[in-house]
Amino acid sequence: MAWSIAQVARMSKVTSRTLRHYDSIGLLSPAWIGGNGYRYYEKEQVHRLQQILLLRDMGLGLDTVAEILSGKHDQLTVLRNHHRWLLAERERLNRLATTVSKTINELEGGDEVKMEELFDGFDAEQQKRYEAELVDRFGDGVKEHIASSKQRWVGKTKADADRFLQEWQDIVTEGTRLFQAGTAIDAPETQELIDRHYRWICLSWTPNRESYTGLGDLYLDDERFRVQLDVHAEGVAQWTRDAMAHYAQTRL
Repeated sequence: MAWSIAQVARMSKVTSRTLRHYDSIGLLSPAWIGGNGYRYYEKEQVHRLQQILLLRDMGLGLDTVAEILSGKHDQLTVLRNHHRWLLAERERLNRLATTVSKTINELEGGDEVKMEELFDGFDAEQQKRYEAELVDRFGDGVKEHIASSKQRWVGKTKADADRFLQEWQDIVTEGTRLFQAGTAIDAPETQELIDRHYRWICLSWTPNRESYTGLGDLYLDDERFRVQLDVHAEGVAQWTRDAMAHYAQTRL
């Protein structure tokens, strides 16, 4: 059975122009072209289109999609990373929903929302565990940074926390784009992004050369950070760590 380009576009909600573009770059060629010049697709091509759309929905660029489908990247690893990220994102959204619900209740005259509940579900016990991990990894000297970070957040609002977390997501997105484009760690645009990250970190605490390099190591070694960075392209965490190390050595 075969479908015309118009039928495939209608079923997949992808424009005919996009399908023609996929053909022009060698990503998805039709099964055959009729005498009238129309493209026709069979089940094999439709299945490939489904894979393309799934990978695109994960935020991957067309070059990376092509590499995965050609076997240059392990698609299963990419999907597993994305699945872990989706589970973490679901948990985060559940916490956000709970926070918003409590805030609505407070505004309607209910119980006042506790300060720690304003910050995206990072409850006190979880925060204590995370702080203990940092002390184990970097020594007692990190306690000063933790105390400084807490002091800087005194008086901050939920909106401040949302903006802070959104900046992290924006940095990760831009880093993924640069990595997928093959940008070197010492390229000006890479180091400009790392400087943006350093200034973002300074909103909580001010790392020196050693501690900023250590933070990069943490991003690579800790599963929770590595999954966030590698979710759209495996290798971003390593690239970020190396770029941070270069920034620390040359600017701090």
